[in-house]
Amino acid sequence: MLEKVDLTKKLTKVEYKEERNRLRQRLYDLEKACWDANLPSMIVFEGWDAAGKGTSINQLTRRLDPRGFKLYSIQAPRTYETHMPWLWRFWQKVPNYGEMAIFDRSWYGRLLVERVEGFTPEEEWRKAFRDIVDFERTLADDGYVIIKFFLHISKEEQTKRFKTLEKDPLEAWHVQAEDWEHHRKYDQYVEAIEEMLERTDTEWGRWTIVEATDRRWARVRIFRTVVNRLEYALEARGHPLPEGPEEDFGENYDSGWDGAEGEE
Repeated sequence: MLEKVDLTKKLTKVEYKEERNRLRQRLYDLEKACWDANLPSMIVFEGWDAAGKGTSINQLTRRLDPRGFKLYSIQAPRTYETHMPWLWRFWQKVPNYGEMAIFDRSWYGRLLVERVEGFTPEEEWRKAFRDIVDFERTLADDGYVIIKFFLHISKEEQTKRFKTLEKDPLEAWHVQAEDWEHHRKYDQYVEAIEEMLERTDTEWGRWTIVEATDRRWARVRIFRTVVNRLEYALEARGHPLPEGPEEDFGENYDSGWDGAEGEE
């Protein structure tokens, strides 16, 4: 599945700047339209270490009104959270109607790190497939827009990025021993990721695999997908779109993932 993703896609600097500026303005207008329409959204970022999740989120939110969204960087559960149903801590972060919540990693950690590193018993992470689908279905039935990204890079590209970060005194702290340990288990993570994508890609919570070798391509792809999904959701609910051109993806862009082919 993942081996079929074309990781060579890229944009020139000129193309990127033109698209980024246009899409930033469009997303700002859509944020206001969703606020007025009481349309809530949840944007999930998963992906390999050093794939660019943090910088992509930074670009996505740079021009948004901070009153309209919340960003959550998800870490391991705290002690008191382990005494509650495992999705409880994520229910606490569901946004109000009209607001947007962005997750830098998410409830999918149970199917990835917790599974591969053995933090969660097999019986529990297998049950999580059903729990997650039900969780997202409940939210979608209540009108939430769920947008899920997986940022994909090759093992060789991850090695290159780790080594580059380690050479920079200001960035070296980003790469810890556990990151290299995850890297050594790349193939095990591929197995977990592919099963996660296959079993949790639903009509109401589709995955978008982002080809993240080229950062400019990845960021524009994320912008376009969010803009497209919000425009579609507003129109589907009978709300007018803000003035300005609607997104035109052209022949080479697809906002969803076709599980049969392993690409979006």
